[in-house]
Amino acid sequence: MAIGLRTDVLRPADTDRAERVTYVELFFDLVFVLGLNQLASYLADNQTPLGAFEGVIMVCALWWVWVSTTWVTNWLDPVKLPVRLAVLALAFTAFVMSVAIGEAFGDRAWAFALAYVVLKLGRAGFMVWATRRHDARVAHDFGNVLIWAIAASVLWIAGAVLPLSLQLPFWAAALGVELVGSIRGYPVPGRGRMEIDRWDVSGGHLAERSALFVLIALGEGLLVTGIEFAGEEASVDRVLAMLIAFVAAAGSWWIYFDHGERIGSEALQAAGAPGRMARTAYVWVHLLIVAGIVMLSVGDKELLAHPREQSLPAVITVLGGPLLFLIGTLLFRRVLERRWMRAQLAGIAALLLAAIAAPWLDPIGTGALAALVLVATAVGESVERMRRRAPEGG
Repeated sequence: MAIGLRTDVLRPADTDRAERVTYVELFFDLVFVLGLNQLASYLADNQTPLGAFEGVIMVCALWWVWVSTTWVTNWLDPVKLPVRLAVLALAFTAFVMSVAIGEAFGDRAWAFALAYVVLKLGRAGFMVWATRRHDARVAHDFGNVLIWAIAASVLWIAGAVLPLSLQLPFWAAALGVELVGSIRGYPVPGRGRMEIDRWDVSGGHLAERSALFVLIALGEGLLVTGIEFAGEEASVDRVLAMLIAFVAAAGSWWIYFDHGERIGSEALQAAGAPGRMARTAYVWVHLLIVAGIVMLSVGDKELLAHPREQSLPAVITVLGGPLLFLIGTLLFRRVLERRWMRAQLAGIAALLLAAIAAPWLDPIGTGALAALVLVATAVGESVERMRRRAPEGG
């Protein structure tokens, strides 16, 4: 007798629900406002090489949790009760993980690791159970994912219970296992590997979900900046810092949402291997975009806390966020459109020049330059696009 969920909970093809983003998915996203906030706070309080490496581990883990769940709801229909309940359960577990981020490399390492492991195993196990009767290929693929997740989970739990000096290496190794598995297609002896070229993804759903997460990340940065500003006495420097934070966020929004976000669905629909393109554009490249936005938030904190005290951490956070964001959006557009965006290339070059000039500036001046570069990049891209359309309109 076949084991699995009797109800077919796969997204119905060729209907409006095939690409619809549901409210329970948006509820799931709300949990990550806390996660991103905790992550930015941790990075702001631990501006050392070790703190940066720990931050990389946590931002990768947080992103992997979100994007992996998004791929699950790309296949399954959250309107169906079993899927909705599963998403809510995953949201609660992600909430626990987000609460533990601040002490993930401390007293709450076990909570962070346990929540992450439950998310990984529960998500893959549910996919196997939900699709086994209705799509054997998807169930087989996620069976392989589950096996690799079990192997990585051993490293996550071991890192949490071993001494602190071993935690970082074990967690880095765990992420490495997951990275290798994803790149290699989760090969398992006797079962083969996942053939990502065969994946039939919903481009519109994936593009909209990723865009909403980017918007949440930008909103979290503004929320933190506003709360920090409101909690202290106003001054000219703090007003300037708040203005710079808003301009940088608005410029980032324009760069991502003015055109780049809209072409994702079209590019995936036209792609010969939409699964491979989607994985590159919305898993790997978007990690850079989200990491850049998180660092933007850290830079905003630095401007408010030390507006006139230039330091290497200030330069790295204030310029590093926009730099990561522009590199990410540059690669995103390259994957989707097969061309290099000149505005982003110019913006990256300008930020590198700003880094050279940073020793002669204070954080406010450095932040102002970074915000202007983002705005100039947004304007340059819009002008470039209008010029390309002009001959077509004539």
